[in-house]
Amino acid sequence: MSVKIIEDVASRVAGEDVISLVKTLRNRRDVSEFTLANETRTEINLVRNRLYRLYNANLVTSIKKKDKKKGWYIYYWTLNLPRFQYLAKDLISNRLSQLKERLEREKSSSFFMCQQRCIRLNFEQATDFEFKCPECGELLHQDDNAKKIKEIEKEIKTLEKEFKRKLPVMKPIKEKPVRKKKSKKKAKKKAKKAKKKPAKKKAKKSKKKPQKTNAKLKKPLKKTVKKKSIKNKSKKKKK
Repeated sequence: MSVKIIEDVASRVAGEDVISLVKTLRNRRDVSEFTLANETRTEINLVRNRLYRLYNANLVTSIKKKDKKKGWYIYYWTLNLPRFQYLAKDLISNRLSQLKERLEREKSSSFFMCQQRCIRLNFEQATDFEFKCPECGELLHQDDNAKKIKEIEKEIKTLEKEFKRKLPVMKPIKEKPVRKKKSKKKAKKKAKKAKKKPAKKKAKKSKKKPQKTNAKLKKPLKKTVKKKSIKNKSKKKKK
């Protein structure tokens, strides 16, 4: 949206004295009323009065925050651009209808003026005054309106572009969640509990040797006693 359209909307709705505030708030967000007063060099009461007029027309939005040092609330202001767009379309449509009517008149009829350019008259008005200027009395000559037609057509094109343009919806600012600070007392208690609890010892796993198994029966092998050695011992005792 062009600066001229924003200023036209603000002045038509809230008065011409709000234009300075609109200029400082443009392309900015959450500006405090005290900074607006300093930048515009106006008293804080006048700034608040103008801001409330814009607020009543829904042209600005505000949030309030408490000042930690001073203890009072401060308001922060932002332009409501979608509302400007809505009101600007109404303003542009009226302006377009006026320009199109004027363009038709410029193309369809001829106009006459004197050399001093006192007044501009159409053909019917010029015949009534016998092609003499009613103010200075000089003869009227036909006015070349080719430049005016081009200027009107150019203005119509720019306004039509502004009328079709859509502004993105302003997303609200997400405030970061405030993390609660842990109190020192709770931190000390947790540290004492951690000291009292003994550290758990890790149990050592005993590594057992695997038993030898018979591949065919899949059973552990038993120790076999040699029969021959037992018989020899019994014979020796008898002798």
